[in-house]
Amino acid sequence: MSHAQAVEEHPDATRRNEASRRAILTAAFDLVGEVGFTKLSIEAIAARAGVGKQTIYRWWPSKGVVLFDAFLVLSEDRASGDPALPDTGDLEADLKTVLRATVDELNDPRYEEPLRALNTEMVHNPELAATYAERLHEPMQELKRDRLRRAQQAGQLDADTDLDLAVEMLWGPLLNRWLQRTGPLTAEYADRVVETALRGLRPRA
Repeated sequence: MSHAQAVEEHPDATRRNEASRRAILTAAFDLVGEVGFTKLSIEAIAARAGVGKQTIYRWWPSKGVVLFDAFLVLSEDRASGDPALPDTGDLEADLKTVLRATVDELNDPRYEEPLRALNTEMVHNPELAATYAERLHEPMQELKRDRLRRAQQAGQLDADTDLDLAVEMLWGPLLNRWLQRTGPLTAEYADRVVETALRGLRPRA
């Protein structure tokens, strides 16, 4: 094969690789919702995706990392537009909008089981937890801090507010209730979290 022929064929190979990768991620995401993480296997993912299991091992070291990439890619597909949190000037209303959307995502049947499985696996897999923190958690934390920072600069939050702690005060109760199933996760609950947190975070008179 000539160099020119190889160059011409390379885009097709790239497209085939991307199609296989997408099929694997979709298969992993769908299967974990059907059978749970414990019963999820590389062999089952390969069979559902129509690829050999060595293809999966070439790209991912474990089923936990496959699931993380599946969640990340499919979440990105679902997102659109500016990733920044809304800023209408009304901090309370904006936070209620975002936390209500968080409730909807956590309650979405398609995403709930994969996300629970991912959280469970991270408890036992420090490397996966570190990857999650770097690629998903920290970028999202920065978006949240940025919105609160702008509110702080506008005098809507106390000047001494620890923004990392404020983020945890706002989003932590939702994640804790969802993970431990300690109560219904509703829009009304999200609103109460925002109202309660802001009573402690607003500037002191």
